Amino acid sequence: MPPTATDNLAVLGAQWGDEGKGKIVDLLSPAFAVVARSQGGHNAGHTVIVDGDEFILHLIPSGILHPGVTCVIGNGVVVDPAALFAEIDQLQSRGIDTGGRLLVSSRAHVILPYHRDLEAASEDRLGAQRIGTTSRGIGPSYEHKAARCGVRIGDLADARPGGRLAAQIESNVTARNRAVTGPALDWRQVLEEAARVWERLQPMVADTSRYLNDALDARRPVLFEGAQGTMLDIDHGTYPYVTSSNATIGGVCTGLGVGPRVIDGVLGIVKAYTTRVGEGPFPTELDEPQAERLRAWGREYGASTGRPRRCGWFDAVGVRYAVRVNGMTALAMTKLDVLDNLDELRICTGYRCGGEMLTDPPATIGELASCEPVYETMPGWSGSGRTAGARDERDLPAAARAYLERLEELSGAPVAIISTGSDRGDTIVRRDSPAARWLGSCAPADERDR
Repeated sequence: MPPTATDNLAVLGAQWGDEGKGKIVDLLSPAFAVVARSQGGHNAGHTVIVDGDEFILHLIPSGILHPGVTCVIGNGVVVDPAALFAEIDQLQSRGIDTGGRLLVSSRAHVILPYHRDLEAASEDRLGAQRIGTTSRGIGPSYEHKAARCGVRIGDLADARPGGRLAAQIESNVTARNRAVTGPALDWRQVLEEAARVWERLQPMVADTSRYLNDALDARRPVLFEGAQGTMLDIDHGTYPYVTSSNATIGGVCTGLGVGPRVIDGVLGIVKAYTTRVGEGPFPTELDEPQAERLRAWGREYGASTGRPRRCGWFDAVGVRYAVRVNGMTALAMTKLDVLDNLDELRICTGYRCGGEMLTDPPATIGELASCEPVYETMPGWSGSGRTAGARDERDLPAAARAYLERLEELSGAPVAIISTGSDRGDTIVRRDSPAARWLGSCAPADERDR
């Protein structure tokens, strides 16, 4: 059945990010009145392809592509105003009006020029121990948030000299100038920029927690969108090679100001294999040239940075962990078609670490780095058909169906959606899935009619 007015869904990454959340959120958005982003910054990139047209979004939820859907950037997001305005301008140049449909929390923290400088300097100092960040200021902005010296969107309203905002920016810029080599930054210029930002941003600023709770009280369905993925969560991921926010289910509540009881289900997004960007252990990583083949077939380059992604086999240990940590109701499997050319597939079912067999990721990075993946091998379907472009599960090769069933068993959650290509329409909504009720009104018309 179609989602009802009380069905609110959280969509989260179940791997190291880049799982294809943008396409899935875009697919689901017509069933929801509001799509709300809870954390992260413009280091996240969501790519959506509609009838051959590609849209790359970084801060704005991909629900913005659907008229009538209101999009919310919550208090847990760190906002670079220049990046946000560039994204709005790009959408409007392509005929997508964001006016009145985009709200930004007054409590969200602002990324200012000194944050970018601080992050780049930090990565340089770390050298071989660098985290592999995008150096876009996300980490330092979250650091200032935790240190209680950050600047929030609502603070920009009072950019007068001698005011509280001026004093905070002067203090932060002074600290930046002590920490960063090279030309000093003038805090007065940063303050002037903040005033210009507020002039344009003001019409979008709102108490988004109040807005969301009013919508929920009115039984208007909300889709909660996370950025990055579970293994990049600052608490539950592969620390310290993680992002600076909570990309798991708890981040939805704290990042949007909603209670846990309003979340009726959690959809985890996974690739049919595994990728990660940046540094840190990656148990199932493939050696070159195998990784390069998968990278080329899957176009595995960051939407935000263009960086090549590291590629590996499906890691059921990590996905099973993500299902447990987030209470995932179901999974959406993306990029199944990328595996069409392989004769044989491998699935990591456990880790061998120090003579012990592990079925959960170890807590420390040193332990994870020493783990060896334990693989199960399954036949591919290169000689028996293709999944690319399939829109009905009956069109999938038998070996592909068997692969999906095994991943469900190992992950502990049913696969509700199967993506077989980059376009919005290249999608299978599984009618026999317990989670099909979330998706009924979102399926392509030809599937609804069957």
